[in-house]
Amino acid sequence: MMLATQRRQLILHSIENDGAVTVSRLAISLGVSEMTVRRDLDVLEKSGQVIKVHGGATSTKMNKSVEPGFAAKVKLEQQSKLAIANVAIEMVQPGAAVALTAGSTTYAIAKRLIEVPNLTLITNSIRVAELFHDGATSDTEVIVLGGTRTPSDALVGPMANHNIANLNIDICFMGVHGIDAQAGITSPNLLEAETNRALAEVSRLFVVVADSTKWGTIGLHSIAPLSEISTLITDSRISTASLATLHENIDDIRIADLVD
Repeated sequence: MMLATQRRQLILHSIENDGAVTVSRLAISLGVSEMTVRRDLDVLEKSGQVIKVHGGATSTKMNKSVEPGFAAKVKLEQQSKLAIANVAIEMVQPGAAVALTAGSTTYAIAKRLIEVPNLTLITNSIRVAELFHDGATSDTEVIVLGGTRTPSDALVGPMANHNIANLNIDICFMGVHGIDAQAGITSPNLLEAETNRALAEVSRLFVVVADSTKWGTIGLHSIAPLSEISTLITDSRISTASLATLHENIDDIRIADLVD
């Protein structure tokens, strides 16, 4: 039988390699119960070696100015992201011009958007562009914004911003690093924040998609205040107090139900 200290070293090794881990995946790989994994994560968090999030843990190195990669983010909050995508898809009409920013939540939305006919898709996400290249119907037009590639596989910077300036977008779905009452929506990457701001400015509907763990997280660079958000889609684990604060600033908040 593996000792607890050995298990925790393996957990730390997984986080070091991937940037983030989920409880369910660790339980399977270690051959223990999810409760055992949660206890191990409690011990590691108390010693300052990891940061617990809902459903898993991340590296302590992920601070305001550090941008986790797509592979690390896509493993977290998968149930929430799927539920948010199911709500988001209801806002999209065939024939619409839809923008998707980079991120794991918008990637979940992209998987559903493939089903919608006659779309014009505008994205700065390499992952989303690849997804539509492989699976979209022939009546979907995909516009990929150029720019400099970030760790989250976004294309950002002056080239992307120039290409955005003359667009007229029906609806923009934007994933964010964090959301806060004072800081608004934020990113750890300056160029990505600027490109996301440019997309929001040319969109008739500006929809932020953020699971409940993003509340209270503040990235180094602000994208927009909460008051500029047309619609926020989050999950049902958002606290009553947080939801009340959000309602003070955002008129349309949609809650994606989760089955615990």
